[in-house]
Amino acid sequence: MTNFLVVTAMGVDRPGLVSKLARLASDCECDIVDSRMALFGNEFTLIMMLSGSWPSITKMESLLPSLSVELELMTVMKRTSKHTPQNYQSRLEVQFTGKDQRGTIKRITQFLADRSLDLAAVRSYSEELPNGEQTQNVSMTINIPEKVELEKLEKSIYQLSQEMALDCNIKRMQGTLQQR
Repeated sequence: MTNFLVVTAMGVDRPGLVSKLARLASDCECDIVDSRMALFGNEFTLIMMLSGSWPSITKMESLLPSLSVELELMTVMKRTSKHTPQNYQSRLEVQFTGKDQRGTIKRITQFLADRSLDLAAVRSYSEELPNGEQTQNVSMTINIPEKVELEKLEKSIYQLSQEMALDCNIKRMQGTLQQR
């Protein structure tokens, strides 16, 4: 039986961190099923999902803390199960851009939560224009269940963006409906 482990690692960025963490996973006979890495300022952040036998995952859990100390990383591990995809009629890629303002993510995610929509991915960042003005960019992928009227949802997203004085771009993507 395959077991799964999610590992999060954070620390000051420097060359070789991903390599050493990937080497440990390989040495423990674990497979990296999924991973994401990002830099926030000078901080390195890695999230990866590993799969392997019970002894392989247990070995990873026992060896990662000492490697974390050696690499000066803060790590968190959690056992999990394989992701089971849900049925969605569609996915939307939505991008909001405009003047940086406090509360944007809160308002957008509350909008999605109020409609019981599944946020599959989100990326947000600010940047400074040559004139010194701060802009924000929010990109998200939203899974849309069968019961939701796409046109109505898209109109309400555009309305939200107007209320927040942000530009908005919506792109439809294929869903994940399974044969029944």
